[in-house]
Amino acid sequence: MDFGFAGVPAITVICLLLAQLVKQTPINDKWIPIFCGVLGGILGVIQLYVIPEFPAHDLLAAIAIGITSGLAATGIHQIGKQLTEN
Repeated sequence: MDFGFAGVPAITVICLLLAQLVKQTPINDKWIPIFCGVLGGILGVIQLYVIPEFPAHDLLAAIAIGITSGLAATGIHQIGKQLTEN
């Protein structure tokens, strides 16, 4: 199977879903972006070693892609929230 670039948005979706679970706990919402960034970095490293076609070819790039994708989950949530509030 050729997943290639599909691993990047997968990180965003996983972080978004897990962030929604974290929101149901007593943890303060201000920590959710940090949670998403850290989780994204971890998932980026996992995908580097599991998916051969992952766009990163070294550890630092995988962490950066993962963190960016994880933080994108926070942005996507905020866009949806802002559009539905008005």
